[in-house]
Amino acid sequence: MPDQPHPEPPAPAAETYLIAAHPDWSTSRVNGEVLEVVRSLPGVLVNDLYGSYPDYDIDVPLEQARLAAARLVVLQFPVTWYSVPPLLKLWLDEVLALGWAYGRAGTALQGKHLWLVASTGGPQDTYSPAGYNRFDFDAYLLPLRQVAHLCGMCWLPPMVLHGANGVTQARIVEHAAQVGERLRSWPAWVGAGIDTPGASADIPVSDRPPALVQRAP
Repeated sequence: MPDQPHPEPPAPAAETYLIAAHPDWSTSRVNGEVLEVVRSLPGVLVNDLYGSYPDYDIDVPLEQARLAAARLVVLQFPVTWYSVPPLLKLWLDEVLALGWAYGRAGTALQGKHLWLVASTGGPQDTYSPAGYNRFDFDAYLLPLRQVAHLCGMCWLPPMVLHGANGVTQARIVEHAAQVGERLRSWPAWVGAGIDTPGASADIPVSDRPPALVQRAP
């Protein structure tokens, strides 16, 4: 695998849109392996977020068009300070806009599936009341789960590889293959235990973000 994947060129829409966010692919053990697998899958549009937007200037219309065309949206990332990498957070902030992704008129994502493919540095047993991370891992996913709910999306059970700093290469290869198989066989494996979508929530005017102010050049 090359140290730094090439930026993704604009591509036509696909049924599955996978957003891969890693700040430094040269240091990635898990996500780099997954990226190599998913890039070869037919019907999957892969966007290396840091390669596409190194200046953090996100093409919101392009991203919204890709999301609108997809039925399955995948967020692939290493957990960073119990959250997503900063550019993925910015992508969520800018692309999932009020009136488009949520709110009274924000129905663009309703009924689509959201799936997380993530990795953590610490082992799974550290995500418990007895571990140094103190809480079960699901607690750290609640903000993203609520994003899915607010946008009327189906939340699929995430696929997480824990202990990335110490896991064997064989386990990493196995994990990447499992991700690829899930993408190839989707939606056959989707069943009970997921959050089903409802109507996109109508946010009261008092709780909506203020109108965007045009930034001075």
